[in-house]
Amino acid sequence: MPYTCSVFEIIQAELASFGNRLAKELHSDVDFIKEINESLVSAGGKRLRPSLSLLAGKLLGVSSETSIQVALTVELTHSATLLHDDLIDNAETRRGLESAFRRYGNVVSVMSGDFMLARALGLLAKLSHSGFTRLMSETATQICEGEVLQLQMASQESWDFDLYRRVIEGKTAVLFAAALEGVGLFSGRPVQELEALRSFGMCYGRAFQMRDDYLDLMGDESLIGKPVGGDLREGNGTFPVLWLLAGGVKEAQAIFGRRASKNGDIRRMIELVRCHGGDKATKDQIAKDISKAKKALSTFESSEARACLTQLADLEISRVA
Repeated sequence: MPYTCSVFEIIQAELASFGNRLAKELHSDVDFIKEINESLVSAGGKRLRPSLSLLAGKLLGVSSETSIQVALTVELTHSATLLHDDLIDNAETRRGLESAFRRYGNVVSVMSGDFMLARALGLLAKLSHSGFTRLMSETATQICEGEVLQLQMASQESWDFDLYRRVIEGKTAVLFAAALEGVGLFSGRPVQELEALRSFGMCYGRAFQMRDDYLDLMGDESLIGKPVGGDLREGNGTFPVLWLLAGGVKEAQAIFGRRASKNGDIRRMIELVRCHGGDKATKDQIAKDISKAKKALSTFESSEARACLTQLADLEISRVA
């Protein structure tokens, strides 16, 4: 009998505990840090990374306490990168609120991100697992490389699909993978199962970031909560745009080259993406990565947790925000 799943239902209690623990980890007596941290906690976000850790714990029979500690370590690392990214990207808002560096300045924002990384280091020390410490070190390295590579490619105006894949893996997929593999390291399961968890996380993470990038250009502004075309204005080549550049669409090359600086450039690029098949090609690539992610899960016996992970990945096919 196949399992059915309402994605977050089986981890509802653990997610609530995670939220309380995260608030405690982020507590500070310094008002600016406290306000920034509290705004991140209250805004919440999708909580995908902690959900992946908690579902991995259910899948592998790892204790809720261990899964939550892994989830906290990963989420603190992720939250730190958000503060740093907003400053790098000159972002006006984060999760519907004014971005931290806009409200408090660059130094406060960066140091608050560093505060979160310090808390993550403290959790690593408590867990005292050399394999997980190594995994998080490698993950942080790849995140930095992905962000710098994106800036490098925008500066040099030299994008291609292989480089784009490296960027989205560094920006997103490696933390998805760490959220799952990190729990697996505490399970005592064979290496092939750990590899399957990592493969699922990498494939799902790539699909998630591609969907985000797709929505950044092709999404509904009322649903995504910001103007479309942000990546294009920053000179970041995402999959639908790269499809046009690789196809030699001269008008798209011109718009991309001037970073959509003319009135109507964003609207015209959207039209070109639809006209030249970039819309379908992006969705097809997302579907391919989701298919690979689900294939990786076939390593594990059928269970409610596996069904939830599958359902979570399938959401990327149609996500609109």
